[in-house]
Amino acid sequence: MKRIVVLGAGESGAGAAVLAKKEGFDVFVSDSTSIKDKYKQRLDDHGIAWEEGGHTEADILNADEVIKSPGIPDETPIIQKLIKQETHIISEIEFAGRYTHSKMICITGSNGKTTTTSLIYHIFKTAGYDVGLAGNIGRSLALQVAEDPHEYYIIELSSFQLDNMYDFRANIAILLNITPDHLDRYNYKFQNYVNAKMRIIRNQTETDSFIYWNDDPVIKKELDKYDIHAVRCPFSEVKEKGSIGYIEQGQYKLEYPVPFNMEQEALSLTGKHNIYNSLAAGIASNISGIKKEVIRKSLSDFPGVEHRLEKVCDVAGVHYVNDSKATNVDACWYALESMRTPTILILGGKDKGNDYTAIKELVRQKCAGLVYLGADNKKLHDNFDGMGIPVADTHSMKECVEACHRMAKTGDTVLLSPCCASFDLFKNMEDRGNQFKALVRNL
Repeated sequence: MKRIVVLGAGESGAGAAVLAKKEGFDVFVSDSTSIKDKYKQRLDDHGIAWEEGGHTEADILNADEVIKSPGIPDETPIIQKLIKQETHIISEIEFAGRYTHSKMICITGSNGKTTTTSLIYHIFKTAGYDVGLAGNIGRSLALQVAEDPHEYYIIELSSFQLDNMYDFRANIAILLNITPDHLDRYNYKFQNYVNAKMRIIRNQTETDSFIYWNDDPVIKKELDKYDIHAVRCPFSEVKEKGSIGYIEQGQYKLEYPVPFNMEQEALSLTGKHNIYNSLAAGIASNISGIKKEVIRKSLSDFPGVEHRLEKVCDVAGVHYVNDSKATNVDACWYALESMRTPTILILGGKDKGNDYTAIKELVRQKCAGLVYLGADNKKLHDNFDGMGIPVADTHSMKECVEACHRMAKTGDTVLLSPCCASFDLFKNMEDRGNQFKALVRNL
C-alpha cells in the first residue's frame, strides 16, 4: 500500500486526505500548527491518522508522495528534507485531478481571481449546470471529487497551488493579469512568480481554450516563450487585432464561439478592472455552451464578492468600502481608479516586497487622507508622508476606524484597500474585512 503524507490540515489538506483514504492509500496528516476542530472531526470520521503542533519526521520522510498545503513555503525545514531525498511533492488540486474526468475551468491572475471565479460559478449555476466551486474559494476540490462530484468545476488557482501542479489540465484556462505579488515567496524575483502563473496552460490540448488579457504587457511577452496548443481567446477593453471579447461603443461584445452582445451599462460590476473580469467570465460561459439569455441575465444580476470593493454603509454622509482582498499594490490601484469622491485610504499589513510607486499618482489625485494599519508602518511613512496628505498611524482596526471617522468629511469615501497581507494583525484578510465592517456599522 502506497503511503501519502498530507502537510497542512486546512480545507485543502483535510480534503486531500479524505480522497487519498478513499483511493486506498495509507494516509497520515501532519500540521505544524493547531488543527481546527471541524477538520479533526473530518479526519477522525474517515479513520485518518493525524498530528498537530509539529512534524514527526520519521512519519513524514517515509512517504511515497507528499501533498503540501499551498501556504507552506519550500524553505520550511521538513520540505527541504523531502526535496533533498527527492520525494514527489504535489498540490491538492494536482492530486484531485487524477480521480475525475470533470471539466475544469481554472482562473488565475494577480488580481480579479475571486471575482471572476465567483461570477463564472454564478453563471453556470443560473444555467442549471452541475457545478462545484473550488481552489482558493469554496470547498476542497479533493473532498468534492471524493464525496460530492460534479460535472464542472470552477477553480480559483493561486501561484502557490500552480507551483506543485504537473499533470493537471485545465479545459478552460483563464489568465487575467500578471503584476508583482508574493515576491517574498519567489526569492524577490518577479520572473519566478510569472513562471508560476504561466503553469495554468500546462498540458492543454487543441480541444481546450486559453482566455487571457490581450493588453497585459507581461502576458504578451510570455506568450512567445510557450508552444500553446489551446485555442487562444484574448480579450481587451477595446477592440483590437485578435481580441474576441471587448467593449465597443457602450456595447459588451463577444465574437467566439457565437456572437454575443449586451449594454455595458447593464453589467452589475463597475470599474475598469471589472470590465476585464466580466469579459473573461462571459467568454468562458460562451465557450461552455451557456445560452445567451442566461449569460446576459447573470452578468446583470451578479451581487459581487465579499471583501472586494464591498459597500459597507454610509455614516454621517461618508461612504465606507471594504476592499480587504486588495493584498497587493495593483489591486489597490484598481480600487483607487474606481473612486469618484475624495478618499481616505487605509493601507498596511504584512508587506510582500511591495513597490508603492504605481499608486502614488492616484493617491495624489484621489486621497484626502491616509490611515496606516499595521504592526510596522515604517515603509508606508517613508513612501507617503512627504506627499502633503494628512496621515494617521494605527495598529488595530479599532484605532483605524476611529482615525478614519475623525478624518473623513461628508461626501468622502473611506476605502480599506491595504496593498498588504493581513497576517501581522489579523487571522486572514476575511478577519480584517469583517472587523472593519463590524466597527464601521457601530459608529
